[in-house]
Amino acid sequence: MFSDPGTFIVYDGDCPFCSEYVKLLRLRDAIGPVSLVNAREDHPAVHYAVSKGVDFDQEMALIMKGEIHSGADCMNRLALMSTGAGPFNAVMARVFASPRVSRALYPFLRTGRNLTLRLMGRRRIAEAAKPQ
Repeated sequence: MFSDPGTFIVYDGDCPFCSEYVKLLRLRDAIGPVSLVNAREDHPAVHYAVSKGVDFDQEMALIMKGEIHSGADCMNRLALMSTGAGPFNAVMARVFASPRVSRALYPFLRTGRNLTLRLMGRRRIAEAAKPQ
């Protein structure tokens, strides 16, 4: 069991879109401290999310007080918690505030991420974790 009461966003640190997205979010202003965790690192939040079925090759995760929100639900939750300050946050908050829109758009985001990583020659997280 993951007992850390903090808030964690676990994302693929090799993905340029994911990395920029979490940097641009202004959650600290809205909810306090947020730990950004690269899913490619050995971290208890990564292990906890994986043990609960999160596939970081397909989704990112928000962990708050041990509760996991992943994929489209994660994007929706982050949009609802965003301050909306700044153009990026305002657009993201508006677009992903709807669970239905989040579910509809998330597969396109995931496909773009996976294609970009392939073109960049980056290995999938599951492949990178295997010893060579």
